[in-house]
Amino acid sequence: MTDESKLPDEIKSVMENGPPAIVVTCSADGIPNATIISHVHYVDKTHVALSFQFFNKTIRNVRENSHACVALNDVIANAKWIMDVQYEHSETEGPIFDEMDMQIEAIASASGMAGIFKLRAADIYVVRSFRKLDLTSESSIE
Repeated sequence: MTDESKLPDEIKSVMENGPPAIVVTCSADGIPNATIISHVHYVDKTHVALSFQFFNKTIRNVRENSHACVALNDVIANAKWIMDVQYEHSETEGPIFDEMDMQIEAIASASGMAGIFKLRAADIYVVRSFRKLDLTSESSIE
């Protein structure tokens, strides 16, 4: 991974304060699946963690085909971030899991759904590439 493909610091605030993200996966047979996830967690310049809560089809697809695409909405900058990611491993304990669990519980509590959004794992993905799309001009910022 080159320095140009490392995540910029500005994406952190989008992950921390943005609306839910969309993750798209594909089965080994080529059948796509898209789902909304409540939290994308910045791990470091080359990794993100996705919240594994409900989506059995997404997890099944990722175990068959480790590549996925994540779309984040940047409502402040009127932009969309698209990340091509590859699943590495899942964590069910430790600092990343604990921080994500706390953030998801806060999201659930704020939306009146406390106790429903149970984090099962923090799935760690390496970011293979990303791009930022400016929605005001529909041009790509890379």
